[in-house]
Amino acid sequence: MQMMHYIRARVSAVAVFFLLVLGVFAQSPAVEQIRILLWAELDAYPGFEETNAMSEGMFDYSIGRLKQLAPFVIGGMVSGWNFSYTPSDKLRGVEEHMEFSAVQEFGEYEQAITYVAPLVQDSRLTCWIEFIRTPHMIQNYNLWASITHETIHGVGYGKISDGFDGLRDAVKDAIRDAVREHFRTKIKNKPKEIRGKVLIRRTPLIGIESGRYKVQLDFFLETDKIVPYTQF
Repeated sequence: MQMMHYIRARVSAVAVFFLLVLGVFAQSPAVEQIRILLWAELDAYPGFEETNAMSEGMFDYSIGRLKQLAPFVIGGMVSGWNFSYTPSDKLRGVEEHMEFSAVQEFGEYEQAITYVAPLVQDSRLTCWIEFIRTPHMIQNYNLWASITHETIHGVGYGKISDGFDGLRDAVKDAIRDAVREHFRTKIKNKPKEIRGKVLIRRTPLIGIESGRYKVQLDFFLETDKIVPYTQF
């Protein structure tokens, strides 16, 4: 693992997180190349000496965590997610519910993700994550970007202490927020279920707010089916 040779401090197991920077790249997304900045909070060993900073195996857990997060987010950018959303309905005693899953598993494409220029600075490990879309992925993005797909925006939150599951919950919450706000103005009567797909359309912004992950995502939206209630 090439990243190990650059790391000088221990990544805290309970406070691993990363920030996907929203900037010029986010405003005008490159279609072929995805380039995302990740960073993780560091916690130095007491009495840690720079001479032993190159120890192998010391960061297996943390690197494994980052390599779990990277394909998850990139997968949302190249293939997208299916979703099933049930709005809350107090009169019927129905609680709000959201499920989502990958349109296509990232699988062997994980091997094509590269981790570039790791740097330890200000108690953070920073690293660029790069991925080149295949011609088929580029074609898929251009199809999503056509005028037939609406665009939506959502914000979601998740517990940092839950690690990867916390970030996944934040993404799920962002999808729910985006879908709920979009259809609230489109449908007069609350439906039983809304099914569809979303694809992340520009570089996500993922940060920390009040001890929680805060995820801001822009999507392309494809509505597959709106299921109405057959009776009250």
